[in-house]
Amino acid sequence: MTGNRQTSWAFADAFVAEDEALRWARDRAREAGLRSVSPGTGAALRLLAASVDAKAVAEIGTGCGVSGIHLLHGMRPDGVLTTVDLEPEHQQFARQAFRVCGFASNRARFIPGRALDVLPRLADAGYDLVFCDGDRLEYLDYLAESLRLLRPGGLVVFEGVFANGRTVDSGPQPTEVLRLRELLRTVRESQDLVPSLLPVGDGLLCAVKR
Repeated sequence: MTGNRQTSWAFADAFVAEDEALRWARDRAREAGLRSVSPGTGAALRLLAASVDAKAVAEIGTGCGVSGIHLLHGMRPDGVLTTVDLEPEHQQFARQAFRVCGFASNRARFIPGRALDVLPRLADAGYDLVFCDGDRLEYLDYLAESLRLLRPGGLVVFEGVFANGRTVDSGPQPTEVLRLRELLRTVRESQDLVPSLLPVGDGLLCAVKR
C-alpha cells in the first residue's frame, strides 16, 4: 500500500470528530481490555442508521457504548437501541456514556446474556438494522437470526471481518478467520441480500435484506 493511500485512510477514519462522551467510553473500554470500533467505523454506523431512518436497532456486543453512541446519533429521535452483552458491568459503562451524551434512558434497552440466547426472543421483522460485534465464531448464527429480525430493506452489519488482515492472508488461519471467510462468502452469494464490504476500521461487512 502506498504512503498516500495510508494517509488517506487515516484521514477518512478521523474525518468525523468524536465528542467527550465518546472519548470517555473509549477510555473505559481500553481499561477493560475491550476493542472499540474505530472513529471511521462509528461514523459509518451513524450514516447507515440514518440512511434507513432507523427506529429499532439491535446491537450484539454493547462493550462500553462507543458503537451504541454512534448508532443512537444516526437513529430517529424516538428510536430505541436494543443492545446485548454477556457482561452487565460493561453495559453499566455504556448506560453512563449514553446519559453523558444526553440520550434519554428510554432510548436504550440493555439485555445481559449470550446473544444466541437473547436474539430468538426478539420480534420477527421488528428491526431496521442489526449490528454484530460479538463472538466471531457465532457470526454465521447471527446472520441467520438477523435475517429473521430485519424488515425488508433493513441492514445487517458485521464488524471486524478483516481480522487484522488475516482474512485475506494465504497462510494457515485459526477457526475464527475461517468462519469469517465463510460469512463473507455466504453474504456475497445470498439471493436475499445486497452486500458491500467497507474498508473502514477492521472491515465492515454490510448487507441490505431484500
